[in-house]
Amino acid sequence: MSRHPTTKWAQRSDKVYLTIELPDAKDVKLNLQPDGHFYFSATSGADNTPYEIDFELLDKVSVEESKAAIGLRNICYLVKKAEKKWWSRLLKKEGKPPVFLKVDWDKWIDEDDDNEHSRFGDMDFGGMDFSKLDMGGADDELEDDAADAIDIDKDGDNETEENKAEGSNVEEVAQAAATNESEPKA
Repeated sequence: MSRHPTTKWAQRSDKVYLTIELPDAKDVKLNLQPDGHFYFSATSGADNTPYEIDFELLDKVSVEESKAAIGLRNICYLVKKAEKKWWSRLLKKEGKPPVFLKVDWDKWIDEDDDNEHSRFGDMDFGGMDFSKLDMGGADDELEDDAADAIDIDKDGDNETEENKAEGSNVEEVAQAAATNESEPKA
């Protein structure tokens, strides 16, 4: 009896990513049919344990445009969808998916984020002009509290609590420099 290797999946509107986690896979056989039937078999380990996957994908696929890559730790299969649309699930069979089938959160994006240019990760904000945005919040107390936390005077003269305690402030230093006094008056 064969085992089922852990298989991860993610999708875009035009493709599905399948990653079969099977280190040191030997005798790998992959078969993808246009109707969405997917078959995988291989052996792994010192005792050549057989592994197998056999399921029906939700919809039709383009076998000619699909690609597979066999690595040392996993087998990656990029399955090109026949129609560019989002699938509600991976498998044709409804109900709970098999326990070996997991979502690949590293590759997953939501349907709304499928447009490559609008994704935040690509840092493309579509030529938006942020200079006209009022970034101030409804509660300016938070801003005042932040200024107090870093000891900046709210009046804008950059006088810190430490300078106030020592009796020297920015205005006195400026006056002293203007009158060539060496030290500000207390």
